[in-house]
Amino acid sequence: MISADLWQRFGIAPRRQLPFAVSSCVALMCVAVGLAWSGSITPHIRWGINDFFLHADVDGNGVLSTRAWFELENQTITPFTITDISMSIPGLRLLPSEDTEEDPAEITVEGSGSGTVIRRIVIADCAAVPREPQPIRFTYRTWLGSGSSEVTLAPWQLTGSEGQVPVAWQRGLAGLVCNKAVSGDL
Repeated sequence: MISADLWQRFGIAPRRQLPFAVSSCVALMCVAVGLAWSGSITPHIRWGINDFFLHADVDGNGVLSTRAWFELENQTITPFTITDISMSIPGLRLLPSEDTEEDPAEITVEGSGSGTVIRRIVIADCAAVPREPQPIRFTYRTWLGSGSSEVTLAPWQLTGSEGQVPVAWQRGLAGLVCNKAVSGDL
């Protein structure tokens, strides 16, 4: 029995079509990897909070809050749009966008660009904010579709008698704002 007979006996196309099938699979894999690398499927974002602008706000009802500047850096060539940011962290509540020029509901970050999202965070209970890092959930849209993801921000470095100590980002934020409110440094 020759090899062509074996291919036909098992209902498989002749070998000359095998290189085409393999090259097609390799081409599809290259396209998928290229789309993933470019950020077309899921954006690659570096997140951070600028603590320089954090201050304590206490409204007429005694509610403590701050405005957080979320800095976004697009690490790919494909633009993306952040359509929502949310979090479920005890002691903290992220308020929705006011949809103003300063606080737009959506922000588009161009390829290899950066942007800033400003959101108000209410500190409902300073002591209840967890010590373990907690994620922020964001929804996004690219030209290829939309989705959601979670990100945990880098820890903050607090300086104390023991030197610099890393703390979870949300604990550092709450501690800074609560201390400013208690000290009267509003």
